[in-house]
Amino acid sequence: MTELDQNTSVQEAQIPAAEKPQEPAEFTFLKGSENVTKPKDGQPFNWENAAGIVRQHLGDALNARNVSFLFGSGCSSLYKSGKQVGIPTMKPMAEAFLSNIGADDKSEFISQSERDALKNLIGLDVANKDYAANLERLMEVLFSIEKVLKNNKNDDLSKLSPIVKTVIRKLMRYVLKCCTKGAFSENDDSVLNLYQSFYQKLIFRDRALPRPWVFTTNYDLFSETAMDRRGIPYCNGFIGSIERSFNPTVFRYSLAEQLDITSRKWSAVDSFVYLCKLHGSVNWVEEGKTLFPIREMQIPPDNQDTRVLIYPTPAKQNASFASPYSDLFREFQGRIVRDQSVLVTVGYSFGDEHINNIIFQALTVPNFRLIAFLDPSAPDVPQQLRELGDPRVWMIGGGGLTANDRAHYFNTFVEKFMPVPPANKIDSAVSKVLETLISRPKPDGGDDNGVG
Repeated sequence: MTELDQNTSVQEAQIPAAEKPQEPAEFTFLKGSENVTKPKDGQPFNWENAAGIVRQHLGDALNARNVSFLFGSGCSSLYKSGKQVGIPTMKPMAEAFLSNIGADDKSEFISQSERDALKNLIGLDVANKDYAANLERLMEVLFSIEKVLKNNKNDDLSKLSPIVKTVIRKLMRYVLKCCTKGAFSENDDSVLNLYQSFYQKLIFRDRALPRPWVFTTNYDLFSETAMDRRGIPYCNGFIGSIERSFNPTVFRYSLAEQLDITSRKWSAVDSFVYLCKLHGSVNWVEEGKTLFPIREMQIPPDNQDTRVLIYPTPAKQNASFASPYSDLFREFQGRIVRDQSVLVTVGYSFGDEHINNIIFQALTVPNFRLIAFLDPSAPDVPQQLRELGDPRVWMIGGGGLTANDRAHYFNTFVEKFMPVPPANKIDSAVSKVLETLISRPKPDGGDDNGVG
């Protein structure tokens, strides 16, 4: 996870809903400096009417020739009744990891002796406020120190090298645990259902237009699982069946169906998506130094010695210049600068400088459009984008229908703002078939014939 928390904070989530006002709060839809949803002639703000305006404009934008999405950590985070049922974003993740002191060096968390060694030998205080809300900053420093210590000849500093490696390993394992364990791994499909709804709406797109691309900085498997359950074919840069290896050439492939065997007529399959995970994935592992050393596994490995390809800051550790990251970022840059391109960002707080620079480059293309779902008071880069007053930059965010929701959250984006496809009724019927007729194994071990 590389973005700060864009979903409700832990403190917000702990406030009982009964104590909060339930009236829908106003949100803004800025096209440059114009607030499109601002009521006129002194009329009160109507949330549903404003949402309809967003849907209409977003529907027009998604009919552009080249459409891409960028998902940040906010998309995989969801609170229900004050409980996190998805994956924590970077701020609560960092707070939970750094506030715990391990009992010893074998503990899940950084022990006191490890903290003291880092502080006394090189002046690195893991309790510093710079790391309190963002583990990627700490990881960035640790990777840099590891690189320096690699060829160090100083005896005192040489003792620090195994400690730094251990702390990095603890950080990596903690991030892996957050991305694979939780309510979402214990039959709570709340987040997964949102992803399924998103992809089901996304695939209804004119077959004459190029297939959509989804870029994400998340390591989780929500996108892959959602498309598998919906029967949506996708390309994620890997090729093979039993042994799936990363090969960027597959991004040039498309899925087609043969219309006429005799005349060899082909047509691109409508429901096809390109998925590009910019910062790696929990089920990618590195094996050997071959031409294609990155392998995709069906489930994340349990072996703690396996080098899982998840890094909080791959772009800042020069990993973006090596495969697979160089190939993934190249795809991102190449896609959004194409003619008539639209990039929709959700759950992304513009906290990754490398990604931001690519987006800024795209803004030099006259017919590029950026649609960002963001807190309207977000500082730094979002504020700079607002101050541009560029009509090609759309910014949507603010109050939601309920006290615990916001207009820029992923659930609101999927359920309220994404255009409803014409075949929505058919989609609902298919979902019902999948959920009822093609059922999963019963919890008691019985089969569909009632035989235990």
